Amino acid sequence: MAAFVSLLFLPQRQRIGRLNLEVKASSEELARVKSTVGGIEAFRSQIAATQEEFAKALALLPDRKEIPGLLSSVSQAGSQCGLEFILFRPKAEVPKQFYAEIPVEVKVLGNYHDVARFFDKVSKLPRIVNISEVRMKDPKETSTGQVVVTAECLATTYKFIETATNEPKNVAPRS
Repeated sequence: MAAFVSLLFLPQRQRIGRLNLEVKASSEELARVKSTVGGIEAFRSQIAATQEEFAKALALLPDRKEIPGLLSSVSQAGSQCGLEFILFRPKAEVPKQFYAEIPVEVKVLGNYHDVARFFDKVSKLPRIVNISEVRMKDPKETSTGQVVVTAECLATTYKFIETATNEPKNVAPRS
């Protein structure tokens, strides 16, 4: 009996103990991996949502071929408001990290309310156009009794600068 216990039973019992420890460690590892996999799926959905938001934001920044049309839209908005354009001069691009500013000097003649309607129309364009450095001067009364002002401003639009590092990377889920 002593030989059976010492030669067969005790070694098997020790082996069972080691195997139980290995099973416990493997179970803990499996639980950790399962939680990581769940986190990966949440991360992938977060990446997809971020890419969608980036695409929407990118749509607000015209590319190079859309700039003339956008500037034409600004000019058309002023004409629709009854303003007379005295100056419409695009200035040099100002490059930033992933976009470039395209400033345009604008000088118009019209009454105060028409200038305000022009700024409102520009704010509703589908692309980003900021009006800054607004100056209204030289109020004059016309023969019809209407007061007109000369309004000067800087209309700045933006364009996306395409570089290899700016392109969004699509993360394809693994199968």
